[in-house]
Amino acid sequence: MTINRRDFLTFIGGISGAVLLGASPHDRQILKYSMPFMGSEAGNEAFAATSSKLSFKPIKGVMPLLTDMIAPSKQSQAYKNAEVIDDLVLPEGFAYDVIAAWGDPVGDSRFGYNNDYLSLVETSKNEGYLTVNFEYISSIPWEQSFSQVIGKSLPFTEVADQLKAMGSKDIDAWSLADSDPLKDKIKLISKEALIDLGIGVISVKRNDDGKWERTNSKADRRVTGISGLEDGRYLKSTGAAVDIFRKVKGLGYTDKLGDRIIGTFNNCAGGTTPWGTVFSAEENYQYFVPEEVMPDGTSFNPSKKKFTKDDGELVGVANVFGLAANKYGWMVEIDPANPNDFGTKHTWLGRYRHEAVGIRAEAGKPLVFYSGCDRRGGHLYKFVSKSVVTDLKDKANSKLLESGMLYAAKFNADGTGSWIALNPLTPINPHKIDVLAGKMLPLPKRPEGGIFNATKEEEIAEFRSKFKTLGDLYIGSDREKQGAILIDAHYAANAVGATCTARPEDTEVATDGTLFIAFTSGSASASDGSPDLRIFKGKDGKAYEYGWIMRLNEESNKPEAMNFKWSMIATGGEPAEGGLGFTNPDNLAIDLGGHLWMVTDTSSDKYNRAVPSRQDKDGKPVSQSNLRGLYGNSSIWFVPTSGADTGKAFLFGFGPMESETTGPFFSSDQQTLFLAVQHPGEINGTRNNMAFESRKFAMRTTNGKEFTQTRKVPIGSNWPTLKPNDPPKPAVVAIRKIDNSSI
Repeated sequence: MTINRRDFLTFIGGISGAVLLGASPHDRQILKYSMPFMGSEAGNEAFAATSSKLSFKPIKGVMPLLTDMIAPSKQSQAYKNAEVIDDLVLPEGFAYDVIAAWGDPVGDSRFGYNNDYLSLVETSKNEGYLTVNFEYISSIPWEQSFSQVIGKSLPFTEVADQLKAMGSKDIDAWSLADSDPLKDKIKLISKEALIDLGIGVISVKRNDDGKWERTNSKADRRVTGISGLEDGRYLKSTGAAVDIFRKVKGLGYTDKLGDRIIGTFNNCAGGTTPWGTVFSAEENYQYFVPEEVMPDGTSFNPSKKKFTKDDGELVGVANVFGLAANKYGWMVEIDPANPNDFGTKHTWLGRYRHEAVGIRAEAGKPLVFYSGCDRRGGHLYKFVSKSVVTDLKDKANSKLLESGMLYAAKFNADGTGSWIALNPLTPINPHKIDVLAGKMLPLPKRPEGGIFNATKEEEIAEFRSKFKTLGDLYIGSDREKQGAILIDAHYAANAVGATCTARPEDTEVATDGTLFIAFTSGSASASDGSPDLRIFKGKDGKAYEYGWIMRLNEESNKPEAMNFKWSMIATGGEPAEGGLGFTNPDNLAIDLGGHLWMVTDTSSDKYNRAVPSRQDKDGKPVSQSNLRGLYGNSSIWFVPTSGADTGKAFLFGFGPMESETTGPFFSSDQQTLFLAVQHPGEINGTRNNMAFESRKFAMRTTNGKEFTQTRKVPIGSNWPTLKPNDPPKPAVVAIRKIDNSSI
């Protein structure tokens, strides 16, 4: 779906005054005339020449943009040569300060790996708690530099060599005898990997120079992937799925720990409540534990997800500890100010590959949480509490998450939609297969448990005739069935016809209740699923890799409404094709003016991948996925939602080599933009001796003229120290203007 002037006018017409906070009546009048026709040289010239009241001068990237103030006729010369920098590149007049990096001390542990979502809960002016997610392990740089950064060695080579000698790269370490030396070695590696994941809380303060520094308070602490295993710091749980956790016997595996949970891992995006708690999303847990469950909601045996050790791969690190898989894939709430709080998993929010959470809390109305499942074919979800909010600042609001209903979104091609309740009484009505990009739909497999991939409409018809309601797919009491549905939320949502979407990664609620959603990629997956092409498509009607940002408004602006309207407000892709110049939008932040800030997330092996021609050796077009090399490094964008620049995308920054910029979060005075930089050097590890390559790229000007760009690309990374041969380390930074004025 390409963005056009009508889409923007629809967008503007649907947003109420709260989002247009900074727009005067004059500004709103200008909006009607600010979008030129994008298909002509004259239109592009006019667009590029449009003056802006931005608080920064956009940086020049590697791709010609409609907002870079360079006319299309001059772009091929201006972009003929480009150099990628292994640093966090920001506009003139801006600086960043590193607050914490992998391996730094935190309480009785350390700052974890691949920091993602950030949240500053301010306790007073210029002071507060920074809560940080730690998502996953990038095996190559983590293994390369572990001993140097952490100060201890691990038996990586010994384990890999022993597995190789056994003719395999994976093993069920859970089933090995406790006396087996290999099991001990795998435990050592797995334990350190899980320590580097989870959640961290660090206290911070801004000094007189405007720089944020750590203050190392008593509240500083880590919640790791093995919290509770040895230290008694179990996580708590609430909601209907707790009845399943408490099973001593079931169809599948139980850990006999009841409602207590060992650790949290794969913590990606998140959200912050008005009452000062922080939510952390457990995303790709399926790499560590089995995702599929039995009809009673109990887990598959830990043996189903083996420990894997190979070059560039470290998977199944929970296997050796026998963790119960149904306890992972949730939203975790933590109060950063309470040093004794190690997290609570609220099961009414559903178990799936959670990304962010958008929180809508209004006095006198139910509490609403939005979240997306970051998988190809994943769904958008909404939780509505049974009771209402009274005081927005009351920490008792967390209790509202213990009772309510979880819904999944159904999008219609006409811009409308509705919410489907995930309860036992909801009719079975699976998605049509022929409108899915991958022509496949995973559904619960019964009575065996797990799933099967339906590829024919006949299979859908048979499934519908065999099972009438969602409750027919699960066993136990009504409460237990509800718990099992929440545990199996993604496949339950498939069964009742929720729309398969395009990797919904972030959900942010504006002050007027508008929900913004970043859909990262519209491509298909052979194993997970794919999006509905009636909603998520390119201008040719086919699968579209580069992503979108969607606006969603509830009917009558009621949080608890069961119907909504939606529209795409920004489309990724090359400007010559109607895109805004970015690819794969990921995390979003909304500033006080109601404008969007967005960071991108592309597969690390695609960053700066050479594209010497747009045809392969057989003369076929290069895939959209491989064309992503054109866009350079992970990037940071400003997307105005009001004023003369509405609907444009301005390039604010680039991340270091092979990294992902994540978790943008503003301080309340808007003078600081906190940002997490994860997995620098993910593919090539440490940059040795300032190595680089010269690569060719078949670029296009904004009006479609092709030209060849020569791009200098560093190999690996030395960020954040930038010293030659230093190991790359994920880190959290504070971005500010040098004069410390508002960003």
